[in-house]
Amino acid sequence: MRKKYTKNTLKNKLRNIKLLILDVDGVLTDGKLIYNSDGIELKAFDVKDGYGLVRLKQAGVKLGIITAKSSSIVETRAKDLGIDALYQNIGDKLTAYTDIKEKYDLTDDAIAYIGDDVPDLGVLKQTGVPIAVHDAVEAVKNTSVYITEKCGGNGAVREVVELIMQAKGIPLS
Repeated sequence: MRKKYTKNTLKNKLRNIKLLILDVDGVLTDGKLIYNSDGIELKAFDVKDGYGLVRLKQAGVKLGIITAKSSSIVETRAKDLGIDALYQNIGDKLTAYTDIKEKYDLTDDAIAYIGDDVPDLGVLKQTGVPIAVHDAVEAVKNTSVYITEKCGGNGAVREVVELIMQAKGIPLS
């Protein structure tokens, strides 16, 4: 179990973030899998999360996605948001995390990761600022230094983006 940061410690850690990495199902979405009558998977993304991510990227923070599934929907959303590093169909998220870290020549302390379930634990234990969405499983919450007030797919990412922007002294608008 990781110790939760005080507000000042969290602010100091977030001030140094140069890369925010996200899981998809349960973080950028609410985690529900929806299929149409043709068996095509559908996903719903929160537009406020998206706006926040675009602003964070404009502020100079790189963005990444690591997801266990592969989906053209995620690829389209990643392009819309200007995601710098997209890793899909990943069984070992820690290997992808290490690859991204090396690609951008960053230390763990310069990276925040938002997760919600057991496949995220390896990265959460490695990254400098591990974050769980409100409705994450207990193991993820216990590994994280911050737990969002909002649930995945419902503004949790925007909440984290706003914390990073505030810590850096950059207005969201």
